[in-house]
Order: sequence, then structure tokens, then C-alpha cells
Amino acid sequence: MADPATSDQGTRVLTVPNLLSLLRLAGVPLFLYLLLGPRADGWAILVLAVGGFTDWLDGKLARLLNQQSRLGALLDPAVDRLYILAALVALGVRGVVPWWAVAVLIARDLVLAATLPVLRRHGYGPYEVSYLGKSATFLLLYAFPLLLLGQASGFWPDLARPIGIAFAVWGTAI
Repeated sequence: MADPATSDQGTRVLTVPNLLSLLRLAGVPLFLYLLLGPRADGWAILVLAVGGFTDWLDGKLARLLNQQSRLGALLDPAVDRLYILAALVALGVRGVVPWWAVAVLIARDLVLAATLPVLRRHGYGPYEVSYLGKSATFLLLYAFPLLLLGQASGFWPDLARPIGIAFAVWGTAI
């Protein structure tokens, strides 16, 4: 007989990891506002950092507390994509990232999304989260604040700019 505590594991909605993912989701419009409204770059980077930390934490807690769920498996990568899309658009609008680079990254995600109906038609589910995909997300989410910092002048921006470009290229390629 199945353990009642774990029988609904995949369908649970109210879990600590899902609440962290929802907190991250709420950070996306705040992040966009901070970058495009008052141009409070420091606060925007803090929101992005908190989002990155809670991204790591929700995965750890899901495994530690045995609170993996279907919602979490969908929500976590979707919020990652939203942060990347929000950062790309905002940095494109501000002229930090060239529009052709924004188009390449968005096109990559659109191609991946377009393959989902084909996978489903052949009996496969959506892509599973992998270390390679997590690495690409990690690189991109680190690239954006570095590229933003690279817009200033001085030693640190001169150091941040090429590292941000490298992270963006690696994240896109992966």
C-alpha cells in the first residue's frame, strides 16, 4: 500500500519550493520596473541575485523535503526563462545588449518551444531539466548584471564587460 504522505507527491501545489518559485515569479516585473523605470540598477541586480538564490534553494529544498511536484517542474524553468527574457528585453531597450543578440537568444528559446508539440506527438514529454541547461541559465543570469556593470567607466566595468560578454556567448551556445 502506498504511503499516504507521499502518494500525492507529484500533484501537490502548496510546497515550500513552489512558494519560492512564486516569489521568484513576482520578482520578474519588479526587476523589469527597476531596470526600465528608475534605472535602479543596483536594486535590479539585487532582485536578480535573490531570484538566483531562491532558484538554487527551491531545488535543494524540493529534494531535501521530498516536495518535488509537477507544478514545480514546470514553474521553475518557466520562471528562469521569464527572467532571461525580461533581462534581455530591458538590456536591449537600454542599449546594453545589441538587438541581434536579443533576437538570437529569443529565437533559440522559440525553436526549443516549437519542438515540444513534435515531442508530444511522438510520445515524449517536455525537456527535462539538466545540468547543461542549468549551466546555460546560470551563465546568462550572471552575464546580465556584468553587462550592466560594464556600462559604467573605470577599472571594474572594464573587467566586467568582457566577462559578461563571455558568459553571454557561452550561455547562448550551451
